[in-house]
Amino acid sequence: MGILSILLAACAGERPANLGAKDGRLAACPTSPNCVSSQADDERHRIAPLAFNGDPDGAFARLKQLLARRKDTTVIEEKSGYLRVELRTTFFVDDCEFLLDRERQVIQVRSASRLGYSDLGKNRSRLEEIREQFVTLPPGG
Repeated sequence: MGILSILLAACAGERPANLGAKDGRLAACPTSPNCVSSQADDERHRIAPLAFNGDPDGAFARLKQLLARRKDTTVIEEKSGYLRVELRTTFFVDDCEFLLDRERQVIQVRSASRLGYSDLGKNRSRLEEIREQFVTLPPGG
């Protein structure tokens, strides 16, 4: 195994065991600034959920279609109304979750870096990019 492969594996870190939706909630963000969540209570970590109108299942299918088109995204777990993906940058892996909230007509989101303290805003900017793509992707498109 080359040195670059070893370094890349070290930057990926281990998959967290505490993820997954429980009682309609995603895991809380740690105190470090490298996490954002639409269910966070504090402004430092809070990000808006993905809002939609109409059919919740259609909206979630649209999100899955959008994520499938992204080169930086790998689906790790998929259940009814829940999706967990890994989002990769050149050296790092972030864990991202999406939870369908039918009552509020939103998709709750959480994205966190596996390693380090600061992500220089990458999780927030990436989710805002996904939000923009979600809003502009036509149903079935």
